[in-house]
Amino acid sequence: MLPRRLTPLPAALAASLLLFACGGDDDGGETASGVPDGCSEVEAPAAKQGRFTKAKQRLSGPVSAVVETNCGSFTIELDTEQAPKTTSSFAGLVEQGLYDDTLIHRIEPGFVVQGGDPLGDGTGGPGYFVDEAPPAELTYTRGTVAMAKTAAEPPGRSGSQFFVVTAPADAGLPPDYALLGRVSEGFETIELIESLVGPDGQPDAPAVIERVILRGA
Repeated sequence: MLPRRLTPLPAALAASLLLFACGGDDDGGETASGVPDGCSEVEAPAAKQGRFTKAKQRLSGPVSAVVETNCGSFTIELDTEQAPKTTSSFAGLVEQGLYDDTLIHRIEPGFVVQGGDPLGDGTGGPGYFVDEAPPAELTYTRGTVAMAKTAAEPPGRSGSQFFVVTAPADAGLPPDYALLGRVSEGFETIELIESLVGPDGQPDAPAVIERVILRGA
């Protein structure tokens, strides 16, 4: 399976993100181990093997997902109205524990934070896919949560991997990625996770989803 990567960034934007990631001087804010204040030092979880079952019931009404990480928690308000199939699949995977103790495997400051791969390397999924075209007018602005896919897959296809947009405004992505919802609380946790990236663009320490809890389902 190909890595579930997003559309490559334009060269100019990629360069600006590289400068952002390299950052400037820091006068503190880290523990002795180099982990930022607010994050716990944890081991990277082992890969999860196996297949998961596609949800048979559709979500309706307000439903949120509280994502607990070693850097705190954030809440995703699931867009059950515009994305009933995608949100129902996500909720079903939450209930099966797919997301618990998994790595946030992709951190690109100023662009996206991505997780939800049971293998932890960007190549895994639940063993099935869902197709649901995102809203035609969708723009991926800061706080939008959507599902990752390979470039070869059709618009709106998703498995289990999701990303949170951290771009200051619009990430500049085409409306190809299935909508999941928006971060309604705890965006500071996403910012802490972003700060785990070192000057080489690689995480200095693991960022881990410890568990996900559904509210209102």
